[in-house]
Amino acid sequence: MTGMARMAGTGLLALLSGAANAQSTVQATAQGDVSVTIYNNDLALIEDVRRIDPGKGEVELAFPDVSAAIQPETVTLTVPEATILEQNFDYDLLSPTRLLDKSVGQSVTLMHTNPTTGVDSGEPAKVLANNDGTLIEVGGHIEVLGDIGHSRLVFPGLPPGLKARPTLSVRLDSAHSGARPVTLSYLSHGFSWKADYVALFDQTGSTDGAGHIDVQGWITLNNTTGTSFDRAHVLLVAGEVANTLGDSENVPNRRFMPRAPKMEVAGTEASGRERLGDFYVYPIAGRTTLANAQQKQVSFLDVKGAPARKIYRYRNDWMGNAADPQSAQSVIRFSTGAKDGVGDALPAGMVRVYMRDARGQPQFIGEQAIEHTPMGSMLALPTGEAFDVKVQPTLIKRAKIDAGEWEQVARWRVTGEGKAPKIATVDTAVTHWQTTMQYRVTNAQARPITVEVAQAGLDTGWHDTRVPQESLPGEQRTLDERAWQVPVPAQGETVLTVTFDTRN
Repeated sequence: MTGMARMAGTGLLALLSGAANAQSTVQATAQGDVSVTIYNNDLALIEDVRRIDPGKGEVELAFPDVSAAIQPETVTLTVPEATILEQNFDYDLLSPTRLLDKSVGQSVTLMHTNPTTGVDSGEPAKVLANNDGTLIEVGGHIEVLGDIGHSRLVFPGLPPGLKARPTLSVRLDSAHSGARPVTLSYLSHGFSWKADYVALFDQTGSTDGAGHIDVQGWITLNNTTGTSFDRAHVLLVAGEVANTLGDSENVPNRRFMPRAPKMEVAGTEASGRERLGDFYVYPIAGRTTLANAQQKQVSFLDVKGAPARKIYRYRNDWMGNAADPQSAQSVIRFSTGAKDGVGDALPAGMVRVYMRDARGQPQFIGEQAIEHTPMGSMLALPTGEAFDVKVQPTLIKRAKIDAGEWEQVARWRVTGEGKAPKIATVDTAVTHWQTTMQYRVTNAQARPITVEVAQAGLDTGWHDTRVPQESLPGEQRTLDERAWQVPVPAQGETVLTVTFDTRN
């Protein structure tokens, strides 16, 4: 046998095919009656009830087929009439690499198959090392194990401590023998779920954007625990439960960036769905198998004909001045209320919006993520930029306004040893500014529209912005934002002019 190159992972699997013969035959799964509660933030609670005869006295009990992503410190085991003495989680799992690692210094058999006759022959070998390649001693010389064609390694058995499946082992003191239900529960990472929504918006025959929307909701489950769970009861919890990896207190503060909220109004209606504390629970009907490395989808919402409206929206930053016209956002607005909406609380997820084309075929027009949304909320989901609707903000004029007086803005107490406290003050001149903005809104469509123009950034510290003049009546939504509903004729334009008085 000549020297050989380092063996690749796929070749190693072929060489170790004989190792499977050294394992005892086991059932497909050792799990019992399994219930899985899955949270949004990579966390699940698993309860596994198995009927076991632990025997009598001090015994060791093995629980194979637990999650490979188990958090061992969260394990709770209930064995009637037995006392738990010790528990261990064996995560050193059988694989070709680990088998070779554990077999260093051990004797193996190097098998050869004659390609002509198909007859097997073997010779004794010894595993010397498995570091970036495998070295074996065979026939009095050392070989680098590589692609050796019709040869394979055969191992006499599994090395101690190496498990074929993730296994929790427990040492307990049992009062008597006899089969009884044993309940194992633990937290595990590697499970996640999210909501996905398909929304079909229809405004056929509408001239003012009014229409209706069909919404289908799907739960998308992912299992990356390294373990499959067969015919499990599954509950999904919508909400962020606090844990060391997902606690919001550990998330650094994010810099505030002005944006239009997708949830314009938070709902105040109570949903009829099952609750767990402050979270909503979505049970999956019947039993379902959560296979490892599998994505599964289950329907949970199907609403037809909820009222909806298409609007156009443009939000300008403070003193935003565009050299070229900017596209307005195309927005689908609808309620989650029971009376005039989809009638449900919506867990966080992605909403993908479709509209029918002239041939009646649904076509994708945009997607938007939503947060956990209470029932009765008003959602406004931007789906993209409008082709024919443009807004050009222009800074027309900015000038100082002399207030004609001084304002005391700061004072503090000064104290000294043996002296009476004094009050120190600083007088600062107040300078006001008058800023005139113009928003030119154009519409190249064959129908009139209304564009919502919002000016943001009105509250950057001075708290007393005033609007002495505006060509259309506006609505002061917050200290930071004022909005105008701008009607624009078909194939025409409207110019909105607004004057702001501020301290900066």
